[in-house]
Amino acid sequence: MQDTKKFIENLSGAGKSIGVLTSGGDAQGMNAAVRAVVRMGIYVGAKVFFIHEGYQGMVDGGDNIKEASWESVSSMLQVGGTVIGSARCKDFRTHEGRLRAALNLVQRGITNLCVIGGDGSLTGANLFREEWSGLLDELVQSGQISEEAAQTHSALHIVGMVGSIDNDFCGTDMTIGTDSALHRIIEVVDAIMTTAQSHQRTFVLEVMGRHCGYLALVSALACGADWVLIPEMPPKDGWEEQMCHKLSENRADKKRLNIIIVAEGAIDQNNKPITTELIKDLVVRCLGFDTRVTILGHVQRGGTPSAFDRILASRMGVEAVLALLEVSPGTPACVVSLCGNQAVRLPLMECVQMTQEVQKAMDEKRFEEAVKLRGRSFENNLNTYKLLSHRKRNAELPRSSFNVAVLNVGAPAAGMNAAVRSAVRVGITEGHTVFAVSDGFEGFSKGQIKEFKWGDVGGWTGQGGSLLGTKRTLPAKHIDKIAEQMRIHNINALLVIGGFETCDRIKQSASGTKRRVFIIETMGGYCGYLATVGGLASGADAAYIYEEPFDIRDLQSNVEHLTEKMKTSIQRGLVLRNENSSENYTTDFIYQLYSEEGKGVFDCRKNVLGHMQQGGAPSPFDRNFGTKIAAKAMQWISKKLKEFYREGRVFANTEDSACLLGMRRRALVFQPVIQLKDETDFVHRIPKEQWWLRLRPLMKILAKYKTSYDVSDSGQLEHIVRLRAKDNSAI
Repeated sequence: MQDTKKFIENLSGAGKSIGVLTSGGDAQGMNAAVRAVVRMGIYVGAKVFFIHEGYQGMVDGGDNIKEASWESVSSMLQVGGTVIGSARCKDFRTHEGRLRAALNLVQRGITNLCVIGGDGSLTGANLFREEWSGLLDELVQSGQISEEAAQTHSALHIVGMVGSIDNDFCGTDMTIGTDSALHRIIEVVDAIMTTAQSHQRTFVLEVMGRHCGYLALVSALACGADWVLIPEMPPKDGWEEQMCHKLSENRADKKRLNIIIVAEGAIDQNNKPITTELIKDLVVRCLGFDTRVTILGHVQRGGTPSAFDRILASRMGVEAVLALLEVSPGTPACVVSLCGNQAVRLPLMECVQMTQEVQKAMDEKRFEEAVKLRGRSFENNLNTYKLLSHRKRNAELPRSSFNVAVLNVGAPAAGMNAAVRSAVRVGITEGHTVFAVSDGFEGFSKGQIKEFKWGDVGGWTGQGGSLLGTKRTLPAKHIDKIAEQMRIHNINALLVIGGFETCDRIKQSASGTKRRVFIIETMGGYCGYLATVGGLASGADAAYIYEEPFDIRDLQSNVEHLTEKMKTSIQRGLVLRNENSSENYTTDFIYQLYSEEGKGVFDCRKNVLGHMQQGGAPSPFDRNFGTKIAAKAMQWISKKLKEFYREGRVFANTEDSACLLGMRRRALVFQPVIQLKDETDFVHRIPKEQWWLRLRPLMKILAKYKTSYDVSDSGQLEHIVRLRAKDNSAI
């Protein structure tokens, strides 16, 4: 098996020159992608050039195209926008402009381009690639380049990364900047909620998305909005009356706040715009509610990129360079995408055509097809929102005789409340009686069990911690009492939300000070996930974890590496240590070692993050993921209850009657708990195999360590299955 693997040591960029540019609208995380391209390119021995001001800089040449150094991308990971600039460029749309751009690239030996932008920018790049040989012929004929230069630079290779806060590109689950934009939206919604509840107000929020409703849809899911309007799925005729009825129903249920989220490109069934003012006038006229409009505008593009965007962009940047190293003259231009938790390569123009087909379907009022073309992730979001937002009357609900209980276990984690809300509402929609258990298994044994109705979980999505209460107590010592409570309440199924050490929040600030190294301790028990992805997101120099043993020689090597780095123009160092990474090499020990060895070069500070990582409001990702995964879990429970129901009783005695739902590679998978026993290290409460360990070499490479990196599982060029338009000839 070993000989089938490919390692980065065998891929060389010697003699290659790579140009990196950002084009179109800026998006948070673009700088992380630029940094990853520069550092990975230099790491493999290639020359890397910044192309400032997007395509305009490529056309204008001169100082706009500059060679990048390792240090020139230091401290840009956490900066929003794009440091190398972006511009809309009319010149590049002309043949003459592209001719000048080709000359500027050939003069610097650049035949590989990493383009970070939207579908327009990537389409322009592909046209440039297709015209390349013809452009070189023209330059030879006009005497601007030699025949030899034309032969040496005969092919232009392009890899795209999608930087767009709208998440409007088909073929990738997330585009660079989307998660950060969602953070901005949710921050605003959370702030509005407090003032709106004080005054019993209705807020109409306009978010970006001229052609794509992703931001509106996911922010509506993440804050439990009363109504959402998106271009892909216009409301049915009569929606005005329906919406007003729902708002008044919620107000009658003592809900002090109504939130309506509108994508800027929202339309009705006749493709006419639905504006925030139109909605405000409607609510005021029909209901007389105090209604305010907030248009978020460019605030969504601003601010620092989220941890997710930094990691996504870093992985995409590394993958883009690998794609350029493996390219051959016949390889079509590709775009680096995220599918599940994997980076993949997709044919650029197929993704672009599919993206354009969405707009075409919307223009032709084929809205259901437009949703499908957006991809499975978008469709799942929409279906989940419909499931949770449209409360059915009791007469409309299916009737089941099943009782389902929901409880939280383990440490409190941001997103738990969103999951409970989703589970309760989907359970009610499925016709079950839903019970909520307070204080985990301990509360279960004491009978702290209460039936929950639809309104009992209103406003839960944005709350941190666990509103049900949770304890780390394991069920073993209370098993008899829990069984008795299950008999008393006739509970047929349990949905348990929690885990070994469920904690998904990390914050670090380590910038601005001269020559300083921060030693930061993260939580995670024996699991080094937080330290590793936190390290990748913050550009750490080292991250010490239990899963990767280290000794004094490793520590000494890291200190020497950092000392050399600090003698350059780099001002900042960051070292992370997982709380249980080593019994003897404690955070204090590492801090003292670095302090002593760094004397005269840098000083040190340490910080133990502790429980602040579990605190605060959940991120949009946690809210959305918790909501979707709990809805899926409750639907699975309903299906299994029906399957196992025999003569008035539920017989759940098969392996798959107790499952864990989680993400495996690219899909959400129900795995029987009995099977997980073989895959789990129970002493340290971690899986025996951890997918994220593959990310560790990336962190080391981007911190300038020589290391081995297996690229054999790196994303290969995949094909998109395009949905064929239905035959409309009979209509």
